[in-house]
Amino acid sequence: MTTSAIHDIGYRHYDGRRLGRAYVLRSLFVHNLRAAFGLGRPARAKVMPFLLAAIMMLPAVGSIAAVALTKQPEALIRYSSYAPLLQIVIAIFLATQSPVLASRELRFHVVPMYFSRPVGHLDFVLAKLAALATALLALMAVPVTLLYVGGLVTRVPGPRDQLLHYLGGLVGCVLFALVLASIGLVIAAFTPRRGFGVAAVIAVYMLSSAVVVIIQELAEAQTNFALAGWVGLATPFNLVDIVQVRLLGTEAASRAQPPGVTGGVVALAVCAALVAGATAVLYARFRKAGLS
Repeated sequence: MTTSAIHDIGYRHYDGRRLGRAYVLRSLFVHNLRAAFGLGRPARAKVMPFLLAAIMMLPAVGSIAAVALTKQPEALIRYSSYAPLLQIVIAIFLATQSPVLASRELRFHVVPMYFSRPVGHLDFVLAKLAALATALLALMAVPVTLLYVGGLVTRVPGPRDQLLHYLGGLVGCVLFALVLASIGLVIAAFTPRRGFGVAAVIAVYMLSSAVVVIIQELAEAQTNFALAGWVGLATPFNLVDIVQVRLLGTEAASRAQPPGVTGGVVALAVCAALVAGATAVLYARFRKAGLS
């Protein structure tokens, strides 16, 4: 005969206030945003994001200094052109930080632990997408804002026009952040190894840019400028630049543009489709990982 005993090990019901979905979503967003800049992680995790952020600031500082010394307003970099001008730096940031947000939980098989709590799959995806987009937006919008403030301090003429151009530049930064974050997270979510994720994001950026440039050169050689413009939709930086030029009235930073407002509307629709499609793919990816 065996005897059994019931031991009171101190479990008690939680009687406190339930913070709800909004608190969970905000906590996930803050956690992923901190991770994008290496906050709360070892010092070596902070080196790359903050180094790239410092590099992003240098052209803005140099441009403001040039305006102050030469008194030539033309020396101030156009707000809408800042991101395309420094697209390599932005692409490196995207490549190095996307795997931090998208692949670590997959690599260590901890995604089911998130969903053991009242965390929805869509909330999980939206928090990551919003966090990476916010990190990219900060990377681009801070130097653009510095340019605007520097223009005011150095008395660049036309303050009203400068404000309108600055606001247009910020809209472009938001579009860049959303499109790039969507692409980077999708690629990183299917490459659990961080090194492979970094290489995959860089490879997609370089190959798409190279192929588009080659096709545009061939099309321009055949005087088919419309084709050269439409091909620009295949790269994220050209895609958003088309929206800026055709719908916001900024000066072109890419070599070719599709004609008229129609080109801008199509480009904006492609941006929306990329973000929506990436959200759906990430939802399916993390939902599958949560069930395994």
